[in-house]
Amino acid sequence: MPFDVKDPRAGLGSMKVLGGVRTDEYAAAEYGRFYETEPDETTPQTKTWYFRGQNFIVAYTEASVGAEFSREEQPDEYVLLLPDQAASVEITTEDGTEKVAGYSISFLPPGKSGIRLLAGGRFVRLFTVRSEDLVKKCANAKSYETAHPNVALLESWPEPVGGYRLNTYSMDVPLEEGRFGRIWRCSTFMVNYFYYQVGPRDATKMSPHSHDDFEQCSLVLEGEFTHHVRYPWGINMNNWRNDEHEYCGTPSVAVLPPPAIHTTRAIGERNNQLVDIFCPSRFDFSEKPGWVLNADDYPMPSKK
Repeated sequence: MPFDVKDPRAGLGSMKVLGGVRTDEYAAAEYGRFYETEPDETTPQTKTWYFRGQNFIVAYTEASVGAEFSREEQPDEYVLLLPDQAASVEITTEDGTEKVAGYSISFLPPGKSGIRLLAGGRFVRLFTVRSEDLVKKCANAKSYETAHPNVALLESWPEPVGGYRLNTYSMDVPLEEGRFGRIWRCSTFMVNYFYYQVGPRDATKMSPHSHDDFEQCSLVLEGEFTHHVRYPWGINMNNWRNDEHEYCGTPSVAVLPPPAIHTTRAIGERNNQLVDIFCPSRFDFSEKPGWVLNADDYPMPSKK
């Protein structure tokens, strides 16, 4: 069993110790350590790092008060993550302008929208690769010039009940035994905002597992982590890869490919904050009662 018996994921049938290799031409993990690299885009008020997976783009931004960000013809829903309590923004959509406080997650509708910072700080936006203008800005764009064969194609989930609009949720959600993290989903993304791990993770309670056909993106917002990755052996020895034990500080992202076995250990002595990102949403998490906190707002598609 890949999980400790008390881990809520222990009952998930779709997660395995060893993944089934659809092709042994699988990709390597991708690591973006933003603290080590220059921003991919800089203005007098902003610094932004872009990093991508097969289906998604992570935009991590540090900005000052008054900075504005707009999307004129956004093709689908995108995500705004405000991890800090002190953050505050105004979000404008075709329905008007709303003030959004920090420590929240927002799903912005397709079409025209804008974000203006009322307090300086950091924030994260998540886009699908349908936002073609952002794809070329990604530091690891070349890694995906050829599609990775083990990753399923991007397919949007149903639109929210009542149609597309700005949907915002506070991350101030009490810990609940049996629920895995704090999970929200929209038509394009699923985001699991974990509770702080204070100090290093217990090394006797790791969770090595794999995914058959989707990437996991792990975003570090505070602390230090080590991503442990093991690649299955296919029939072609030339494609074998060595195990990885990759240190990632703050801020950073790791894109963990199928069918690699992976697990992540917090190693910082203080607060360690990790966010897992999936594009599109996961059926197995969505089928667990109570796990997706906004499930009433975003229906599931029919499972194929």
